[in-house]
Amino acid sequence: MTAEIGPPRGADTDVIRDKVVPLRGWVAAVNITDNQSAVVRLSSWAGSLVARAAGVEPIMQLTCRDRNRIALQSELLSASAMGIPNVLVMTGDHPRFGDHADAKPVFDLDSVQLLWVARTMRDEGRLLSGRMLGRPPSWFLGAVENPSAPPVGFRAARLGKKVAAGAQFVQTQYVFDVGAFAGWMQQVRDLGLHERCHILAGVGPIMSVRALTHLQHHVPGVNIPSDTARRLLATPSTRTADEGIRVCAETIARVREIPGVAGVHVMAVGNERRIPEILRLAGLRQAQPPAEQAVASPAGAGPARSRPC
Repeated sequence: MTAEIGPPRGADTDVIRDKVVPLRGWVAAVNITDNQSAVVRLSSWAGSLVARAAGVEPIMQLTCRDRNRIALQSELLSASAMGIPNVLVMTGDHPRFGDHADAKPVFDLDSVQLLWVARTMRDEGRLLSGRMLGRPPSWFLGAVENPSAPPVGFRAARLGKKVAAGAQFVQTQYVFDVGAFAGWMQQVRDLGLHERCHILAGVGPIMSVRALTHLQHHVPGVNIPSDTARRLLATPSTRTADEGIRVCAETIARVREIPGVAGVHVMAVGNERRIPEILRLAGLRQAQPPAEQAVASPAGAGPARSRPC
């Protein structure tokens, strides 16, 4: 189980800490997003250090949108040096979708290329330029995939490219149509990718009719079955969020039965406090946290006592 945490639009690290602490024992790690939707936020590496100090293992997202290959490799080295154990690589949303629509996009590399670069840095101790590193970095490398985005028949093969480039785990776009996702997983198994990469199905609660409409019409590759939409629309608005929570829990229970699925990635940005409720309804239990031990705190965050990552 992993979960997604959106850093704040500000310099308050308590926002991340307050989201992360209730997830201890429920998830193995938390994604710290990298200026998601091309909106300026606290950086992913800073948020990752806060999560680590709070006792939850971070997954640092890194997008190609805002950095050239020099900056990307520097970020990767810095993540390893600061003890961030997981990096998830994404191409990233175009700036025109964010709060600085006139920003110049970089996209010097795409996600597949950056995965290859990161794997080469780790396994061969070599930069993209060919120069050798004094001390190779170390991370568990991740990627994302959208099983239902067009062209649908190409998506499993596209995942294969990312696995070949170095992806060791993958988190998918929201899964609402479990049948369609199961069909994609069959293609993944036919290619043997589930044996080379840990596949986590992306899930999340639909908390309002507005959110339902946004997902239906503005998020590529998200297919919401008509019976699910009718179920949410038939629910009184005061209970839509609770019904969305139940739908999400049911989805988790169903995808867990699909061969080759290694786990679930819960995206409930803005509603992270309800993730334990979702997992409990799905029949999962909180792990017993070990005895707390001191871990390094990010600069300026003050002392922290938490379990090791």
